[in-house]
Amino acid sequence: MEYIIIQRSNGYINNKKPFNKKRRQGNGAFFLPQKHQKAPIMGAEFIPKPSENDYNLSGDCETAPVILGLLPAALVDHIARVDLSILPTIPGEPGGSFPVSPEELKDILREVDTHILSSPNKLPPVKTIAGGSVTNTVRGLAAGFGISCGVIGACGDDEQGALFLKNMSFYGVNISRLRVKDEHTGQCVCLVDPLGNRTMRPCISTAAKVQAGELKREDFKGSKWLVLRYSIYNLEVINAAIKFAKQEGLLISLDLASFEMVRKFRKPLLELLESGNIDLCFANEDEAAELLLSGEQVARPEAALDVLGKYCQWAVVTLGANGCIARYKKEVVRVPAIGQTKAIDATGAGDLFAGGFLYGLVKGLSLEECCVVGSCSGGSVIRSLGGEVSPENWQWMYKQLKTEGLLAPTVVNDL
Repeated sequence: MEYIIIQRSNGYINNKKPFNKKRRQGNGAFFLPQKHQKAPIMGAEFIPKPSENDYNLSGDCETAPVILGLLPAALVDHIARVDLSILPTIPGEPGGSFPVSPEELKDILREVDTHILSSPNKLPPVKTIAGGSVTNTVRGLAAGFGISCGVIGACGDDEQGALFLKNMSFYGVNISRLRVKDEHTGQCVCLVDPLGNRTMRPCISTAAKVQAGELKREDFKGSKWLVLRYSIYNLEVINAAIKFAKQEGLLISLDLASFEMVRKFRKPLLELLESGNIDLCFANEDEAAELLLSGEQVARPEAALDVLGKYCQWAVVTLGANGCIARYKKEVVRVPAIGQTKAIDATGAGDLFAGGFLYGLVKGLSLEECCVVGSCSGGSVIRSLGGEVSPENWQWMYKQLKTEGLLAPTVVNDL
């Protein structure tokens, strides 16, 4: 198979001439297949992976991704199975996600070495992959659902940045809008306890970031959805992205990120929702509870769904093993969890749920069917470590979809 070599630059990714060697690693270079099988076209959102002629000299794909993910600071996840005794030794409460300093990140990684649990099936106890909520969502949409996806943002010109780029390009995610800067790539430690619950501590204070002024309206032209994750630290670039996306007619999906982020920065979150620019909002049960002021309403998912429904066309509250509840305008549905499976690691469950739900919306499925696909997709990722779904677990998901009377996606599997 012939490959196109893609090198890092001070700005966008640039394509070079075809390179007739096997895929290799290192030196910041990575390869994308030049020759692909054609996927059956089931609608405008299904686009074959790019060939040599699909790129111009700046690295832009002529056909815009249907779904764009905003990555103000790209992340690499270090996922480790650990015993519960480590949790009191790290900053913040168990569960959720909240930023830490570079020094705190180093301390946590040192602690991880002394709290590692043995992994099932002889898997390595620590796994390092391209990570972050938006990354998990768009990678899942591209890899498991065949939806054309891209990312917009920045990563560093370092080993972690090269890993991130190679991982995303391997799954067919368009990286032409990703700036590569002479800085460090963000990192996140994901601690998975024996029950499969995860505690995440990202370090982004010194990470390469895209600035609001670097975004361009043409970055969003031709796409249909923009996927965002709420963060007070990225609010300026989030608002800039929303402005351009709305000018180009995109719908906006927002994930509430973590209960700590909602609790500490509830007011700016409500202002973002009240702007009327958020079309779809995802929250888990803990985030939903924090959305409600104490004593204002009963802290139950239905109340949070009502609050989100005031501002968004679609609102979803995921309930873990109890499934989810969702609302579209005045329609409300409750869908149980689908496919009994033991949770090895909950990392990415909400992100993959969001990917499945978005796939349903893109394909014109009903609200209930969107929830079913989301449940199957979220269930696929918890069967192994990390937010990256294995081919075996995608097959598990397709089987669940067929059991529920839904067609499995047609996906290009030629990488």
